[in-house]
Amino acid sequence: MRIIEPHIHTVSRTTDDYHNMSVSGIVACVEPSFWAGIDKRAVASFEDYWEQMISHETRRALEYGIRHYVMIGLNPKEARSTIARHVIGAMEGYLERERVVGVGEIGLDLITREEEEAFRLQLRMAEERSMPVVVHSPHHDKKKGIERIISIIKEEDVDEERIVIDHNTEETIELTLSTNCWAGLTVYYATKLSAERAVDMLERHGTRKMIVNGSADWGYSDPLAVPKVCMQMRKSGLFPESEIERIAFRNPFEFFSRSPRFDLKA
Repeated sequence: MRIIEPHIHTVSRTTDDYHNMSVSGIVACVEPSFWAGIDKRAVASFEDYWEQMISHETRRALEYGIRHYVMIGLNPKEARSTIARHVIGAMEGYLERERVVGVGEIGLDLITREEEEAFRLQLRMAEERSMPVVVHSPHHDKKKGIERIISIIKEEDVDEERIVIDHNTEETIELTLSTNCWAGLTVYYATKLSAERAVDMLERHGTRKMIVNGSADWGYSDPLAVPKVCMQMRKSGLFPESEIERIAFRNPFEFFSRSPRFDLKA
């Protein structure tokens, strides 16, 4: 069975991780922009980071038979920076690059005015280009954050079908599913979900418009999170193989196929 990892930060992973991802059936991955542990102090630092994803990581993944795609964005943790508007301006050219399939991850962190302004600007950029969007929901006050995210999406009148609201928990999943957005379940053991909790949520709410990812980065995380969710689904005996395939491949394929640069074959 082919697997797509729809949200992973491979700049922080080793080549052994790429090897294990490929062996586990991952044929493609999507890498959104993220906060790498310290705030970048210059627009050029963001440009170097985006270039690393587009050029170096794409080549590194291909060595293991994995197609690597990129999303460009100003992560909400850095949206409070004094250079935020300049960074968003610099995104323009990178959104036209060959491997770039969307805008992300954007959204809210501390739910501040500066974050909301950056979120709105980037939503509009994606809307103008009809690009998929990955939205980061806060680690703290998550329900309040997602409520605000949904309000902003509706105020901006953007296409909800092109948006995945990520990092849902049991507290927020029904709120996200009440929209036309896709719902992201992030298996990141320290701060988000375990594979078991994710599978329980899939059992309770179904697999339609659900996108499972590992968001694997420099923290305690797992680049094999999606294969492990598939294994857990199979072990439970509650899901037909078609539903496992939907989570592993068909849902992320349908979502990212909104970008013409997502050239993976069905």
